[in-house]
Amino acid sequence: MRNHPFMNAQRKRGVLYVVATPLGNLDDLSQRVCDTLARVRLIGAEDTRRTGRLLSHLGIEVPMVSYHEHSEASRLDKLLETLDSGEDVALVSDAGTPLVSDPGYELVREALARGLAVVPIPGPSAVTAALSVAGLPTDRFLFAGFPPAKAAARRAFLGELGGQTCTLVLFESCHRIVDCIADLAGQFGKERRAFLGREMTKLHEEYLAGTLEELGERLRSGQIPARGEFVVVVAGATASGEGDAEQEARRLLAVLVEELPVSRAARVAAKLSGLPRARCFQLAEGLRRGDTT
Repeated sequence: MRNHPFMNAQRKRGVLYVVATPLGNLDDLSQRVCDTLARVRLIGAEDTRRTGRLLSHLGIEVPMVSYHEHSEASRLDKLLETLDSGEDVALVSDAGTPLVSDPGYELVREALARGLAVVPIPGPSAVTAALSVAGLPTDRFLFAGFPPAKAAARRAFLGELGGQTCTLVLFESCHRIVDCIADLAGQFGKERRAFLGREMTKLHEEYLAGTLEELGERLRSGQIPARGEFVVVVAGATASGEGDAEQEARRLLAVLVEELPVSRAARVAAKLSGLPRARCFQLAEGLRRGDTT
């Protein structure tokens, strides 16, 4: 293994390694990941059972501590104490690159605040993997993580993103993917181009492109199984501003129809967006029914 400036034997404090692990296919493991995990004193893992299976596959025996968004403060303290004592620590998530829609930033933030070295060990990332095969612009993109689980909050969340001109990347679970795509079509328009990565790098991986309407229909019919983990990539809004008024009306109505009668919600949205009241009324009725037209 090539010498690293932080591997000096004279150093007094440990290094925190942020280690990317495979999304599914273990052949994506790099030798540097294997060497790092074997050498550290302690591993902070989102799920110790899942990471334990990876370590067992590699023949590595290193103590682990469960570290996730609901962990007690004592778990963070244990990792920091190990680093302060001069021992190295690795941080891993269930799959892919830690801190990308995963817990861990508090550990990194505190390590940096203490003047500790934090070193990334790059590797798989579901975000960049999906972008690389989506066939959509990648010069600018926005990663928005997981949309809210509840319908009203999800529609409002997506409505805030509808005017973005850069490519959008979202994560979604199999339990909500059908509703998520329907809401995307409702907020962004049925003809917006999109891409789905399902079970990426795993045995049943699948990559699908089309309009939001096409992908929604294939999900509802079962042609695309609503199983596994999904990465959703959506084309940005047209930079010309075409459809901005309707997009703004959709964003407003996603919130208004939850609080007001359809006619009043349409009237308010028309005043704020500049879209004709009749069209706002049509959109509001569709949202109330759960339609995406």
